[in-house]
This record gives sequence, structure tokens and C-alpha cells, in this order.
Amino acid sequence: MTKAPALILIDLQIGFDEPYWGVRNNPGAEENISKLLAKWRAKGWPIIHVHHHSQNEISPLHPNHPGSSVKPEFAPIAGESVFQKRVNSGFIGTNLESELRDRGITDLVIVGLTTDHCVSTTTRMAANFGFGVKLVSDATATFDRTGPNGKHYSGDEMHDLALASLHNEFAEVMSTANLLATM
Repeated sequence: MTKAPALILIDLQIGFDEPYWGVRNNPGAEENISKLLAKWRAKGWPIIHVHHHSQNEISPLHPNHPGSSVKPEFAPIAGESVFQKRVNSGFIGTNLESELRDRGITDLVIVGLTTDHCVSTTTRMAANFGFGVKLVSDATATFDRTGPNGKHYSGDEMHDLALASLHNEFAEVMSTANLLATM
């Protein structure tokens, strides 16, 4: 990478701590995200925050709910861009793509919540738009789900399958330690 990649932090909001979502995997995701955020801030590299504002009034991420607020440890500081989205992708209904292009950013590091929804959708679109993407496996997390056939899938299963479907197709999936070792 000739220019520093942008760190994209997706949906690091208080509402994801509520039981509404079910059982979550990877409780250490925020610790790893904090390590990456500290590195990017220390280096002065580009940081972009994407926050979800659900249209579902009962969602903890609805703008009228306190859960839509950003977790304090991930609050944007001066100079960091913030985009608010209403759908899974950070690119739909926002100026994220044009800001990245205007700033000459070609490579992204993506972290956040949830692996199989907003992280996956944003990662797929970023790759489709031609950005180089590194997705940090232990700096993302998701929740258990029940399929249409009634079968239950743990958060770990959902996480692993989402990462497997993205790796080497839409992103290079790697751990926090491996990413930091290459930076």
C-alpha cells in the first residue's frame, strides 16, 4: 500500500450490547478494535466511522433510542469522518465512496458489527467498487441466528461462515496481530 489505508469502523453503537440481538460471539472484538484505532490515530491515518440508524422503531439502533449512540471508546474525534446509514451497506445513501475517492484512498481496513450483516455488505461493496480490503476477523462480531428451517446457528458459526465467504473473494481476512505486524 503506497498510501495509508482508511480504517472503517462500522456500527460500534451501544444498542448492540442489548439482549435484543441474542447471544454474541467474540467478546474481545472491541479490545482489538481499540488497538487498531489507537494505531491509526497515533499515525494520523484516515479513520471513518459508519453508524446505523435503523428505520425499525423497536430496534435499539433507531435514532430515537439511546442505543443508537456510539460506544464512548469509539467516539469520533476532530478530523475523523462520520457517515450515518439506514441500510446494511456503508456505501448506500452516504457519500462514503466519493469521500474515499476524493481523498485518494484505495485501501480499507474494515472492523465492527455485525460480521454477517453490515460488515459483510460494506466489505462486498467496497471490493466491487475496486477498493483493496482487509477485514479483521477478531475485530468483528455477530450474533446467533435461526434459519428459515428452524435450525439454530451460533454466533461463532455465523461469524466463521461470513468470513469464509468473504476471504479471497472480497477481502483478505486476517487477525489484529497479523495486520499490525504488516503495518
